[in-house]
Amino acid sequence: MIRRREEHHETKTGHERWLVSYADFITLLFGFFVVMYSVSQVSEQKYRVLSDTLSAVFRGNTPVPTELDTALDKYPTDHQGTISGLSPTVNLVDTRVLAQELESALLHLVDPKHVSVTATEEWVQIDLNANLLFDSGSADPSEQAQRIFRDIAVRLAPYDNEIEVSGHTDNVPIHNARFQSNWELSSARASSVVRLLADSGVKPVQLSAVGYGEFRPVADNASEEGRAANRRVVLMVARHAVERPVVKPDAIVPEKDSHTDAEAVRPPLLPVQNPPADPTPAAPALQPVRLENGGLLFTSDPEKAGQ
Repeated sequence: MIRRREEHHETKTGHERWLVSYADFITLLFGFFVVMYSVSQVSEQKYRVLSDTLSAVFRGNTPVPTELDTALDKYPTDHQGTISGLSPTVNLVDTRVLAQELESALLHLVDPKHVSVTATEEWVQIDLNANLLFDSGSADPSEQAQRIFRDIAVRLAPYDNEIEVSGHTDNVPIHNARFQSNWELSSARASSVVRLLADSGVKPVQLSAVGYGEFRPVADNASEEGRAANRRVVLMVARHAVERPVVKPDAIVPEKDSHTDAEAVRPPLLPVQNPPADPTPAAPALQPVRLENGGLLFTSDPEKAGQ
């Protein structure tokens, strides 16, 4: 018998097939992060319009609009970094552009160790050492402070961004004829800066002043350097404009023009009646009486009890 020789066919194993799965995984991971980045870039204006619309619909006040027309679609960002808000008259400056302008301007007026300018997508923060702006225990701005804030106001006046000015002190108590505590001193300094900005062209509706006293320190008050760092004035320039409350016309109650109309709607006064007298006389008070055996007897008639 002739035996057939069994032939063994070796199967070549692909040692690099894992690269296909790895490439697919990297592609999916890249697509995932692209989607996450696109979702994170949320327009505040569009989100606010959508939120107000949904709230109004669920309250039943207005039907769902067929098209959401937002402010950014009408007034997009221009090449100078300014954007328009809810109307063509609202002009907002980009916070990063403003930070660069303020930093370059302040470095020519103030020692860099006495000023700090930081910026995010939401606000610009300007920290100024109060020793450059005010005398010790005083809220009257110095000549250097007037020059600094006039220069800042020139760059803030064309825009409608909300501006908050806060005053800060160290923890050394103050008590004089004008300021009873650090609360009053920090508030007065913030108000003085607000007045300087308003007098230099910034719209007063954009400004607000607040005093924090010594309760928001940035350094340790145990050293003189730390106390000097805590004595400061901070300007916060927000990315958004001041939100003004809107009152519906039907919510306004008209005032009466004449005294006669006021009397017509006034309810009649009821006559005042004295409360009825209680026919039951009040019971006499109990008094203690010492008995012969040493005990005490509480009675309303002590004379009879002693007989």
